[in-house]
Amino acid sequence: MKHSLSRIFASVFVVTAFSLVGCSSGNNSPAGGGSQAGAITATGGASAGGTTTASTSAPSSGGIAIQGGTPETGGQTQSPGGSAAQGGGTTGGSDTGGHDTGGSVVAGSASGGEVITGGESTGGAATGGVTSATGGKAGGSTSASGGAATGGKPTTGGTASGGTTTGGTTSTASVPIGGNLGSSDGTTPVKVWMAGDSTMSGSGCDGGGWGSQFASVFNKNVTVVNSSVAGRSIQTWLYDPNVTSTMDANGECIVNPKTYNPRWTAMTNPTTGMKPGDYLFIEFGINDATTTCEAGKTRHVGGALFQTYLTTMAQAARDLGAQPIFLTSMSGLQCSGSTAQPNRAFGPETKAAGAADGVPVIDATVLSAALYTSLGLCPSSGVTSGASGAFFCNDTTHFEKAGALQIAQMVGKALKDQGIGLAAYLAN
Repeated sequence: MKHSLSRIFASVFVVTAFSLVGCSSGNNSPAGGGSQAGAITATGGASAGGTTTASTSAPSSGGIAIQGGTPETGGQTQSPGGSAAQGGGTTGGSDTGGHDTGGSVVAGSASGGEVITGGESTGGAATGGVTSATGGKAGGSTSASGGAATGGKPTTGGTASGGTTTGGTTSTASVPIGGNLGSSDGTTPVKVWMAGDSTMSGSGCDGGGWGSQFASVFNKNVTVVNSSVAGRSIQTWLYDPNVTSTMDANGECIVNPKTYNPRWTAMTNPTTGMKPGDYLFIEFGINDATTTCEAGKTRHVGGALFQTYLTTMAQAARDLGAQPIFLTSMSGLQCSGSTAQPNRAFGPETKAAGAADGVPVIDATVLSAALYTSLGLCPSSGVTSGASGAFFCNDTTHFEKAGALQIAQMVGKALKDQGIGLAAYLAN
């Protein structure tokens, strides 16, 4: 009888010990698996991903119970982490990472409880699904890694980094010149507006301002509106007839009243003027170099004011969605042996304004001199005969029609060489 009782007690002891030790690490389920992982007891309680424990101990290292069963190692007391110690209601609970770090809870109610690191914030619905990836109820059974999308509903960082911006519906790629400020597809109808002096207008000896020939270098989708006027500086073009012969303390001709000429107000009219996708070409400098404000010669403009006016015009174009283009003045025919020399003022000011305002600058002063050289216009045998006579009027400043066409083609080539969007509209 004694032996029988001893065997019974021994069996009970073995079963109890097996229950206390053997079932703690994921009994009846894989490590980090379903609700049975660590279901009945001690080391880790429900902390290895489970939801129940074999202990009445309070939350501990991520789980509802801490190491050890009822109160032995971390039971209802706080051995490595009782009811509020390490990992209790704090570490992994609703504080560290709770609704802040990553979502509802970092590691849920146990390490990898109902919501895993990432919750509804970092990584979307949950890193590894709606429920869990590491040790949740179903081990990420609802969705794969990345929740609703790799990285969550918007992406890492919501609508900013990776959401609807980076990689989303918009792009951070830089827009080239002629992009959204000037059409560059070659098919959308656009207008090219022109502001300048006689070398641009059609007032040459044969009606040959280069602007009068500019439409011929483009396809049918470009309309040229040439508002250049002979004899104008940038100031008189803008303010005719209100530029007076009186010079102010800064050495500038006084404008009174300071109201714009209709040619500029027509361009800047929001209904009938420049539109998104259009271009504005601005070329001044030949007449601006006069030094006095004498009656009838009020074209003088100082360098600083010249740049200010360029900036004003460029900004007005951009406000309407058009792309401004600055040009330095066309050179007159001035030869040094067989080489034509660039010979116009306000080139540095034009380039400085372009650099400051982010506006493309076509250096027509240099390009035109190089063109004259390439055509063999130097040394000149006189502008009334030969190659130079076919190109220039007798003043060697204005162009015959044939010369104006070659200047227009030169400007078209510069558009292509400088990567300006309007080049997509070139006829050849």
